[in-house]
Amino acid sequence: MTMRVPVQWLGEHVDLPEGLSAEELAARLTAFDLKLEEIVSAGITGPLTVGRVLAISPEEQKNGKTINWCRVDVGAHNAPSVPDAPGDDVPSRGIVCGAHNFGVGDLVVVSLPGTYLPALGFEIGSRKTYGHVSDGMICSTAELGLPGDASGILVLPEDGAEPGDDALAVLGLDDVVLDLEVNPDRAYALSIRGVARDAAIAFGVPFHDPADLEAVPAGDGYPVTLDDPACQLFAALEVTGFDPTRPSPDWMVRRLEQAGMRGISLAVDVSNYVMLEIGQPNHAYDRAKLVGPLRARRATAGESITTLDEVERVLTPDDLVIADDAGPVGIAGVMGAAHVEIDDSTTDIVIEAALFDPATVFHAGRRHRLTSEAGKRNERGVDTTIHARTVTRVAQLLVEHGGGTIAPTTTLVGQAPEPATITLPVALPARVTGVDVDAKAVVEALEANGCEVELDHDTVSVTAPPWRPDLTDPYDVVEEVLRVVGYDQVPSILPHAPAGRGLTTAQVLRRRAGLVLAGAGLVEVKTFPWAGPADFDRLQLPPDDPRRDQVLLENALSAEEPGLTTTLLTGVLRALALNVGRGHADVQLVETGRVFLPTHRGSAPIHGVDRRPTPEELAALDAALPRQPQHVALALIGDRARGGWSSVARPVGWGDAVAIVRRLAEALHVEVEVRQGDLLPWHPGRCAEIVLPDGGEVVGHAGELHPRAARAYGLSGVVAAAEIDLDALIAAAPAVGPKPSFSTFPVAKEDLALVADVSVPVATVQAALEAASPLIESVRLFDAYEGAQIGDGRRSLAFSLRLRAPDRTLTDEDLGAARSAAVAAAEAVGATLRS
Repeated sequence: MTMRVPVQWLGEHVDLPEGLSAEELAARLTAFDLKLEEIVSAGITGPLTVGRVLAISPEEQKNGKTINWCRVDVGAHNAPSVPDAPGDDVPSRGIVCGAHNFGVGDLVVVSLPGTYLPALGFEIGSRKTYGHVSDGMICSTAELGLPGDASGILVLPEDGAEPGDDALAVLGLDDVVLDLEVNPDRAYALSIRGVARDAAIAFGVPFHDPADLEAVPAGDGYPVTLDDPACQLFAALEVTGFDPTRPSPDWMVRRLEQAGMRGISLAVDVSNYVMLEIGQPNHAYDRAKLVGPLRARRATAGESITTLDEVERVLTPDDLVIADDAGPVGIAGVMGAAHVEIDDSTTDIVIEAALFDPATVFHAGRRHRLTSEAGKRNERGVDTTIHARTVTRVAQLLVEHGGGTIAPTTTLVGQAPEPATITLPVALPARVTGVDVDAKAVVEALEANGCEVELDHDTVSVTAPPWRPDLTDPYDVVEEVLRVVGYDQVPSILPHAPAGRGLTTAQVLRRRAGLVLAGAGLVEVKTFPWAGPADFDRLQLPPDDPRRDQVLLENALSAEEPGLTTTLLTGVLRALALNVGRGHADVQLVETGRVFLPTHRGSAPIHGVDRRPTPEELAALDAALPRQPQHVALALIGDRARGGWSSVARPVGWGDAVAIVRRLAEALHVEVEVRQGDLLPWHPGRCAEIVLPDGGEVVGHAGELHPRAARAYGLSGVVAAAEIDLDALIAAAPAVGPKPSFSTFPVAKEDLALVADVSVPVATVQAALEAASPLIESVRLFDAYEGAQIGDGRRSLAFSLRLRAPDRTLTDEDLGAARSAAVAAAEAVGATLRS
């Protein structure tokens, strides 16, 4: 979240060094953990001045348009030159203007020649138009880049400006706004008060707290009851006799706009202004629309509320609401109800400022998909001690600008929690940061942050200030010390590299697997590891499939994907469909990542970060974790080999997925068996299961995606897919790859044509041939045929055999013996020599 900080507003609460530039201020705040996103300025350069209209001469043109030839007093120092009005005693410039919403005597904004207006994108010049030399331009809000009605000229109020004054200063356009990124744990910096305090610490200058005011004393005010501990403190103050027709002062509207908010009405603008000024959200109710006392309670099932954004929201018992006797008047800490808002008839107001449980506010906002400036602050934690002063400040501004009377007492119900005390060794900041910070520097740094500090020999007890609910453990305290000392003081020393032991076997094999997959023409993708029931439905998984059993997330990013995935195919197929949908016909993707398989051994215990867990605690943590094996998933669609003038394209087939898996296993020196499988989401007749030879463990599947699964992802045609347990392959790999041996003697080649039942797996026949003789170096299937010449239920398999001896040239007798052994081995598994 960001906080837009007008520098002039900031300067009212901290004595910034004289001559300090916005860039220098931003750099110091960035070093103080308030990172600069952008420096925002009007960007207007040149002579932009205030002028008074002395005369207007309407002139009708041939095109039917009427323009105004104006004489404008812009101050003697602006060296006017008006040829059309010689002898005039008042210094003025002649300007042509097409607007008609101003009159003689009005104060206007004039851009003289040489003024650059970013909203227009060019520099104003003196030019002849409509028969006159127009010596500048009278500006509208749009031309100045200001919000508001842009249909006519911007007319300034009479007070506070004279002809010749610098219009940038009058309009507040000379101010610079710092857009700061505020970390979630620094909610105090979502206010001018918080940023000013940090700036005062950073520069070592005085801080003037805008919340340092005398609150209206507590007593019997508007009745309030707290029925739920999620509302810890509630302050309410009444203002009567308010005039709702009074406008917001220009300076207030201008500051709200600089901070990124728009002016609405005086009551709303005051509420927003105080929230930005001191950081405490507040809310104003129309007193006449409330029915009975205010009550902080949980909503009842079926209750509803129409919030200020005119959306009706159905509440649940998890929602904390502010209610009167007629029902909810606000979702606590997030947004109020529309039926009790301030309007043009409101004369009596009840102002609320309350302390809510941040988690309750956060969950309500997410549950209702409702974001507000108040909610952003309440869900991060606010100052626990300024609620009475907040309602007092709001009431003072309302009465100052809208009239009325402040009630003599404030309703103050509940009690703020006591801040925690943190005890740590005084040497901890130096030990953690590597910076030489003595006890005196630690105490000074913490006291500068508003902490109460007690030093007792080698330990220090720190009580966090009420605006810092994020300070809860010793290492938070270390961070605060380092902020003041300076992050730039941390020494830049590289750690000593330990004695090198190289990569582990698993690391080497994982890298080898990545190279093999890339070499197979696959493009690696990384997808989010979330999945949900809809993903498993698209994969056509049956209801009792173990892959539907997920590790569910406490705060899932999406209700449709509430858990961690058990298969990488969900992400890979989504990525495949995305690429095909964007016009890519031939796509071949792979992902290497972890899947998460629940063990149902209880939830993981949560330990503090102030010490190392004991071995027993580590064992309990490990036992509660799900299994997280590393998988490889791939998906291919379109052409596996592209065609051209010299070749014909080859479309993807289910065998491509099997071939890539074989190639991967071979690179890891793991022998795998490929046999008929049947597992969704693969086609039941074109699914191969990948099996380790020892023990027959199934480590994956490959083949053609089931047509229904392909259609569920919006894919047409053949989709080849595979998913393999990479950890299982690596575990089966030898510790050291087999030492390659090479023979310098010539190779001999033999072809065998065999006939077997279609039920006999090709892999079985190939394995039998490879083991038939030590002279057989490799076996490759180069043709398969099924047809009338073979007979029903039969197929012909043609294999190419390479034979070689390590120590001699093979003789005819060697070849004959090896061939006979191969035929015999084939017959043993049901394949006979084709006649």
